[in-house]
Amino acid sequence: MNLKWLFFDIGSTLVDETECYNQRIIDAITGTDISFERFNEKRIEFAKQNLKSDIETIRFFRLKKTPWHGELEKPYPEAERLLSILFVKGYKIGVIANQSAGTEKRLENWGLLKYIDIVFSSEEEGISKPDPEIFLRALKRSGCMPCEAAMIGDRLDNDIYPAKKLGMKTIWVKQGIAAYQNPQCEAYVADYSVNSIIEIADIL
Repeated sequence: MNLKWLFFDIGSTLVDETECYNQRIIDAITGTDISFERFNEKRIEFAKQNLKSDIETIRFFRLKKTPWHGELEKPYPEAERLLSILFVKGYKIGVIANQSAGTEKRLENWGLLKYIDIVFSSEEEGISKPDPEIFLRALKRSGCMPCEAAMIGDRLDNDIYPAKKLGMKTIWVKQGIAAYQNPQCEAYVADYSVNSIIEIADIL
């Protein structure tokens, strides 16, 4: 693909958020007659509609939005291995993610920051995906053309569609709840799809 830069999302791409979502569900349904299974079935249904499934499900059941337990986030077991492989291959690596403040520190704590050249977090930038501006800022600061960069993420709406529209290559990582999303049209179809991030090492 003649790429120079690889930009990663964080949630459900490099970092496993399964336990965070599970805890949010448990907190939301505590004291109700809604089972975890019923909530999750509805959540999958919304995900297939390309909606932010946990929030939509909370609204559907008229529950209160519960806190995000960031302390339960953990890198996927293959995350550091993949980044080290790509680093050795000579790729520049960046992050474009909708994240709260302190993204670089969290990446450092997880042992991933040493492979990453630049980090663009929605909280620090004051702008969130899928707004193309956050992608354009990353491209400008990295000094590469869109055709020289790839966006790697779990969401068709936040990662694949906006990056592809700008001319970037795209890799859809089908991890987490967004694996149930469906491309609305050709503009949402990634150049490559993988079921685990380590598969990316065989593509690039």
